[in-house]
Amino acid sequence: MIALGRALVARGHDVTLQTWTRWQQHVEAEGMSFAPAPEYKVFPSGPEPLDFYEAVVHATVDTVPLVRELQPDVVVADILTLAPALAAEIEGRPRATLIPHVYPHGAADSPIYSLGARLPRTGAGRAFWRKAQRAVDKGLELGRVELNDTRARLGLAPLDYVHGGISRELALVATFPQLEYPREWPAHVHVVGPLMWEPPARDVDLPSGGSDAVAPDAPLVLIAPSTAQDSEHRLLRAALRGLADLPVRVLATYNRRLPPRSLPVPDNARVVDWVSYSRTMPHCDLVVCHAGHGTLARALASGCAVVACPAVGDMNENAARLDWAGAGVRVPRRFVTPRVLRLAVEQALGDSAIRARAQELAGWASEHDAGAGAAQLVEALAR
Repeated sequence: MIALGRALVARGHDVTLQTWTRWQQHVEAEGMSFAPAPEYKVFPSGPEPLDFYEAVVHATVDTVPLVRELQPDVVVADILTLAPALAAEIEGRPRATLIPHVYPHGAADSPIYSLGARLPRTGAGRAFWRKAQRAVDKGLELGRVELNDTRARLGLAPLDYVHGGISRELALVATFPQLEYPREWPAHVHVVGPLMWEPPARDVDLPSGGSDAVAPDAPLVLIAPSTAQDSEHRLLRAALRGLADLPVRVLATYNRRLPPRSLPVPDNARVVDWVSYSRTMPHCDLVVCHAGHGTLARALASGCAVVACPAVGDMNENAARLDWAGAGVRVPRRFVTPRVLRLAVEQALGDSAIRARAQELAGWASEHDAGAGAAQLVEALAR
């Protein structure tokens, strides 16, 4: 969202970004106005937690005054943030949806999203997924009913289709088109490329090598675990152990989440608390990560091959798409061990086709300004 807002500001537009207050400094630094978003407890962790749709109703009512005051030409909402989209509909404003990852709703014969399954290559495989989709369809229909109940409480008409949280005026899919399975796209859906932004961070010194075992120009491997998953740092520990004897330089970060016990730091590695991906990844040959979309997209835009070790949810999907696109190696969670990670890194660094594919995606990213492209589509909706 900040990347899109920055692109719109660069094109001369007045942009207000409504989000949580911890982002206010960054939003204003990019030339946007900031508006605090309502924050509610939607899980059983507070004294009076709300269920999801109850929170949506409250947040929509709280957001309508902002939309009424600004009278925006377009409201752009995140796919998981229903309140501003509903508030825009109440006020009769055009609305778009930003999807900050691969498109979550596949064709009828595509694998179910988030399972991490590859695109089927046979008629039998396609038939299997068409049958499996029936259970998903039941869940989607339940979601439609629940959303329509919410819409009724807000005075809005019911929808006769599923995926009602995605605008049918404009949907921006902020990922590489090379990670999307072939399909016929609806006219309102546009794959614009990854919209990337990161908070300011200091530079870190890269591992220099120079020992008998590791040359100064040895491949540089970045271990970039998720900021939200793997609290025990299983991936980080396994990677440090597995790469200890390889002729590579290793830069690893624990992303300001202190490990519960000391890390095994070998001679060829340097461990830091935080890394600027935008400034560090262009110097790397390979990134080992959990395959969160932001990290994966930044690595591919930097021309890095990737070893993806998904932890949960959409990470499984991202890793499958990476594998299908030929730009990296996928390691299922149950196989995240020092030996397997060592073999995966050796495979990714030794396979010229994988590294060439990663460079190809980096070339695409450098030739396609995702922010400008998305901003132009928002402008077209405003007109």
